[in-house]
Amino acid sequence: MVTGASGGIGRACATRLAQDGYDVWVTARRQDRVEQVAAEIGGRPLVVDVTDPEDVARLAEAVGDRLDLLVNNAGGALGADPVAQADLDGWRAMYETNVLGTVAVTKALLPALRAADHGTVVVIGSTAGAVAYEGGGGYCAAKFAERAVVDTLRLELNGTRVRVSEVAPGMVRSESFALTRMHGDEAAAAKVYEGVEQPLTEEDVAECVAWVASLPGHVNIDRMVVRPVAQAAAHKVHRAPLT
Repeated sequence: MVTGASGGIGRACATRLAQDGYDVWVTARRQDRVEQVAAEIGGRPLVVDVTDPEDVARLAEAVGDRLDLLVNNAGGALGADPVAQADLDGWRAMYETNVLGTVAVTKALLPALRAADHGTVVVIGSTAGAVAYEGGGGYCAAKFAERAVVDTLRLELNGTRVRVSEVAPGMVRSESFALTRMHGDEAAAAKVYEGVEQPLTEEDVAECVAWVASLPGHVNIDRMVVRPVAQAAAHKVHRAPLT
């Protein structure tokens, strides 16, 4: 099961996992894109808004008694406003999708994950969940909270065979992440990656998720932080050719 799989990292994860032989549930809000991705990879389409309790209940019913892998990817960033000018609607939406959506889906699917031999929960977090940066208050707050959910869940599931992992990317040139964050401003979105040699791709992150899921059942990768070579930290990005 991959949430937010209609595009970006979610789509890449669904595609990569299908290559590994998974029967993939492709879920997201956009029906046309969900059906397109599912058709491309031979997966199962399901329109789901992770913030809608009825959708989440329908998702759990569709999955049934067993689920081997859940990739909580639905989420994203909205805006880059400083705290003093915070768009509270945007902050609220980020918290609803990144945090409460992850909790709702995980809660609904835990019985099916526990029924698997080694059910695995992978949350697509962010380096924004570890270090704050200017203009990132709302997104960082959501990702810090999501990270807390991951760590708490791992503690609470200790003694079961369920694995809980966070894959936390740094700068990823995604098809829509920066554009959505900048409210459709293409110039502002392009500036995010300006001068950076080879940001991560969606496929790079999907490869990390596939590796985490492929390990023997007794091996848990608590957290994987992955950045492009040009990014040493959230606040230190080399914007010129590498030498």
